[in-house]
Amino acid sequence: MAGVGRKPNASLSSGQEADDRAHAAMVARAKALIPQLSARASRTEELRRLPPETERDLHDTGLFRIVQPKRVGGSELDYVALVDCADAIGQADASVAWNFANLASHHWMLGMFDRRAQDLVWDKDVNALIASSFIFPAGRARKVDGGYVLHGSWPFSSGVDSSEWNMLASVVSSDDEADGIEYRIFLVNRSDYKILDTWNATGLRGTGSNDVEVKDAFVAEPMTVAVHDLAGGPTPGSAVNPNALYALPVFSLFPYVLSGVALGNAQACLDDYVDVARHRASTYNRAKLSDLQSTQIKIAEASAKIDAARRIMRSTCVEAMADARRGHIPDVAAKTRSRRDGAYSVNLCTEAVSLLFAASGARGLFTTGVLQRQFRDAHAINSHLAFNFDAAGTNYGRVALGLPSENLTL
Repeated sequence: MAGVGRKPNASLSSGQEADDRAHAAMVARAKALIPQLSARASRTEELRRLPPETERDLHDTGLFRIVQPKRVGGSELDYVALVDCADAIGQADASVAWNFANLASHHWMLGMFDRRAQDLVWDKDVNALIASSFIFPAGRARKVDGGYVLHGSWPFSSGVDSSEWNMLASVVSSDDEADGIEYRIFLVNRSDYKILDTWNATGLRGTGSNDVEVKDAFVAEPMTVAVHDLAGGPTPGSAVNPNALYALPVFSLFPYVLSGVALGNAQACLDDYVDVARHRASTYNRAKLSDLQSTQIKIAEASAKIDAARRIMRSTCVEAMADARRGHIPDVAAKTRSRRDGAYSVNLCTEAVSLLFAASGARGLFTTGVLQRQFRDAHAINSHLAFNFDAAGTNYGRVALGLPSENLTL
């Protein structure tokens, strides 16, 4: 019989075990930060950006570099690490988790750029933080000799005050657009853009997601990458970063960079609700909340939504890595499904938080408690376009019906 007596490939199994241990260790480091990040949450909101000591914590633990190439000292963990670590940090403070995941993911994306761009950033500082704004219509670029001239104003550049670089998405203009417009990402140094202090928000207050403005900055060709080069498979960076991590389709997996933030925030909300219900009696009739059937049902419903969301997020990332390892590039139908599931899973987390907030009565109204922040953050997360189920669902339905995708990044 084929395969009988065949020994497993020891090098492959030992390599996977080492990767699993590294993944578990990094998640443990993230969980270990929960007490101090929770204690700083109010200050983070007051500052409207991450406190310096929080940035140091994320640097010192190596969390910012979890998906950075090993060749420059990064951990090069599988993509699901972004979900798992953001989940852990989000249980302390969604703003911190949001900036962590955003900034960490840009090391992953830089690994797909031309090596010259990677070297320019990492030869100077392997810990350099890179912000972003992937709103393509916000910019206009025109091709010139040796590169592009970029102009525009981009909103929602999370963590920009802490960053030395920025990945800015833009439409490339041309005299002849008969073949369609080109979407391209530009890696721009802090010296070439102006930060506008605009972030006064209801939720995710501590992310410092300010606007940035660029006025006719020259960006050399190697400091850019075309969106069609990030659709899955080899990228300009593959020659130096051959790991399947850097062959993933970037924009179909885009929701999962940040979806773990919603997951951790919802999990913390549920854990807090359960803890209070175990020990609290009703203000009006002194009945134990834990004895009320309505309390028990709310816990079951919220936990089911959160558990389902976690399974969707993690399985999508794990399957994407498996596809990349065998050289399979998903088709548009599969990519729209990933976008659909990314939005849907975050919506489940938002529903869970909203359910628990309503079930908590007047307790959630006090600004001194964490519940009101969890509620605000949940809805702020859900407002991101990547989690808009109407948009993701419409595009999925179009493709399922044989119509062309309206998402030009896929």
